[in-house]
Amino acid sequence: MEAWLLPVLLGLGLAASAGLKTFVPLLVMAVAARFGLFGFELAGPFAWLASSGALVALSLATAAELAADKIPFVDHLLSLVGVIARPAAGALAAAAAFSHADPAIAALAGLVIGAPTALAVHSAQATTRVASTASTGGLGNPIISLVEDVAAFASALLALAAPLLVPLLLLVVGIVAWRAIAVVRGASGRARVRRRAY
Repeated sequence: MEAWLLPVLLGLGLAASAGLKTFVPLLVMAVAARFGLFGFELAGPFAWLASSGALVALSLATAAELAADKIPFVDHLLSLVGVIARPAAGALAAAAAFSHADPAIAALAGLVIGAPTALAVHSAQATTRVASTASTGGLGNPIISLVEDVAAFASALLALAAPLLVPLLLLVVGIVAWRAIAVVRGASGRARVRRRAY
């Protein structure tokens, strides 16, 4: 049971992180594998993620994504690209969680666990961004992006350090996302009412 449960939970946590930021979970996973953190290892066709070249590429990609996501309207372009990129990253991260299993099982885990989880989180994130842009003209988006940065790193690290807590993490993320969307939509509605009053 442990041989399957822990990789499933790890894959879910990493995929949720990928739904917020494409490269963060891959970078965190690669660093953990490279330096032996949390007892995490990458085997077989996923070992390349811990290579020096992959670490440099993932570091640069992560830095570029985090910086670009702070620019209003550029963040929406990233969200559009993220509809494909983030589920792909979630699938890769979840498949890598099964790197010690048969490659076909790892690929199936990526498709069944990683891609849908990343897409669901990304959809909630994109909805929040659209509502934030409508209510703040995009000025609130960098703050939301910073919160997402922290959440992406925290969820990836938690998945590696304590995968049994991932269901609780996903529950909290779902509740926070739902509340954030409700608050931002409420602010957007109040802004429209004020504009009509003038």
